[in-house]
Amino acid sequence: MNLAFYPGCSLEGMANDYARSIIAVFEKLDVGLVEIDDWTCCGATAAHSLSDAMSVVLPAKNLAAAEKMGLDIVSPCANCFNRLTYSRKMLSKNIYDVPWNVTGKSKVHDMTRFLAQPDMISQIKDNVLMPLKGLNLVSYYGCQMVRPPRITGFTDYENPRTMDHIAEALGANALDWSYKATCCGASIGLGRRDIQLTLSARLIQKARQTGAEAIIVSCPLCQANLDMVQTEKGSQKVPIFYFTELMRLAFEGKACSIKNFRMHLTDPGPLLRKKALID
Repeated sequence: MNLAFYPGCSLEGMANDYARSIIAVFEKLDVGLVEIDDWTCCGATAAHSLSDAMSVVLPAKNLAAAEKMGLDIVSPCANCFNRLTYSRKMLSKNIYDVPWNVTGKSKVHDMTRFLAQPDMISQIKDNVLMPLKGLNLVSYYGCQMVRPPRITGFTDYENPRTMDHIAEALGANALDWSYKATCCGASIGLGRRDIQLTLSARLIQKARQTGAEAIIVSCPLCQANLDMVQTEKGSQKVPIFYFTELMRLAFEGKACSIKNFRMHLTDPGPLLRKKALID
């Protein structure tokens, strides 16, 4: 099976750890990721606040490229998934004209939802070399992956479970909590750092109160917000993992190097060593 891979801008910079773990995981699962040729920014997170037309036009180029490849798209970033899905839906209604032919035949998959399909969960379990036993975590989905339901089509926007199912397949203990789809502040930190810090710090606090030792995410912006807030003095440190990083860890076992987490601000080493998951 091959998929058109839309990495998005973050995976070439601050989310490089995420990019490398995705490549390693999909190779293990024997799913080919064919990077969309000459892909461009989808406009997240600012385009839709400036021009609704541009929020449709910018992702459309990538949709058209995937259709030429004859493949469905998979997006690892929640925000990119949201913008690609929105563009596809608006184009199907003929609301905007774009300079590319987009028929809508290529589906857009959120990566967590693709990997949480029953057949993929079965493959994930088959590839686990080192179960993540004893690791208590919560899944944080944020607000862009599942909302708005009129665009995503998802009915589980209050209680998504895709990453929970993946974590459980890896042998981890996925704890339930009430903040999995609560906003972390997204990009508001550019103008109101105080608001972003308050929202992100509350999520760290609630995760701790739930008994979580780590948080897993799929969105680079969510990861950055939750990771950076812990540089504030007095905060309790909770590693923020991309969900594919833990998949890679479970697939590779002790062969997985701590260097694979080098972009993290909150060092996950102490927790992983405490759980005997890494040397």
